[in-house]
Amino acid sequence: MRIGYDAKRAVQNNTGLGNYSRHIIETLSVCYPEHSLLLFSPKKKENPRLDTLKSRKNVRFIFPSGIWRFLSSFWRISALKSDLKKHSIDIFHGLSNELPLGTNKAGIKSVVTIHDLIFLRYPRLYKPVDRLIYRLKFSYACRYADKIIAVSECTKKDIISFFNIPADKIEVVYQGCHPNFLKPVPQEKKNKIIRKYHLADQFVLCVGSIEPRKNLMLAVRSLSEIKSDVCMVAIGKRTSYQNSVEEFVRKNGLSERVFIYNQIPFEELPAFYQLATVFVLPSVYEGFGIPVIEALSSGLPVIAATGSCLEEAGGEHSLYVDPYDHQSLANQINRVLNDPELAFTMAEKGKQYVCRFSDQQTAQKLLQVYDQLIRRDS
Repeated sequence: MRIGYDAKRAVQNNTGLGNYSRHIIETLSVCYPEHSLLLFSPKKKENPRLDTLKSRKNVRFIFPSGIWRFLSSFWRISALKSDLKKHSIDIFHGLSNELPLGTNKAGIKSVVTIHDLIFLRYPRLYKPVDRLIYRLKFSYACRYADKIIAVSECTKKDIISFFNIPADKIEVVYQGCHPNFLKPVPQEKKNKIIRKYHLADQFVLCVGSIEPRKNLMLAVRSLSEIKSDVCMVAIGKRTSYQNSVEEFVRKNGLSERVFIYNQIPFEELPAFYQLATVFVLPSVYEGFGIPVIEALSSGLPVIAATGSCLEEAGGEHSLYVDPYDHQSLANQINRVLNDPELAFTMAEKGKQYVCRFSDQQTAQKLLQVYDQLIRRDS
């Protein structure tokens, strides 16, 4: 097959949708090298995270040419379908919630990945204009795609509920994590990270954008109920919400226990997971929760929030708390800290559970979706 991908996020985004896009393309290119993967991106950008993809013989980047180089956004929205036909694409996969206009009329089978509908579930977290744009893009993609990939059962239910899409049009395909999180970090590198960031012997790790939905404040508030030699390390993109967290930290005498890092190099992240004592993700709502997969893959006990999809990501041997109850979170963290046998069991069972999110399974399920669409009309 000749499979086309919307590669805007793969090229331009270093986290989130960029990581998902690169991971999916890389996984397919390795597991099924007989297929040609064509990556359509509106702009070129130097990004070292693309180096591996560029080295793959079955992967090719395609950028707008002619006048469309100066109208790249319009090319991606509409004119891209002409290039898809030009390059004889069999399947086009929109990896980040949207599809070009008119793909369905161009005779090209299309798939779209919907990551979450948080902007509809929690509209107060988004600007009105953003909600409008997202609704138009997401609903169009869900309506006209031949198949929808949901990243979790939770997201599938939201697609059905908000957009009235038939359940049989949606396939749940879980995402794995980067293989670096599966490999033991050499002790020498761990020691370097400890010295560089002055890490405590025991610390609670939180990974994710520092924004209201990720709910770091709940984790920080719980720290007052945890023994004083345990610190908290949060890693993620800074937003204005971080100011509120930092103010709370200062006012409550936690400055020597809470450390927030916004620019951790990706290659250092596995060491943080493997050095941490427990991982916490108290998000109010998630589409899936890749940091949970990263933590479990790293052999780390996980405590996450109820109310969305995190039970899917964490499995039955992780612990779960109400995202509005900091005392409950503190109690669960203390359970893990005070019970080494529990922590060990959570880590071991978690590593077994997370095997279901392997690259091979992701690739196989995606290819099945592609095959079914091709065969359906052949």
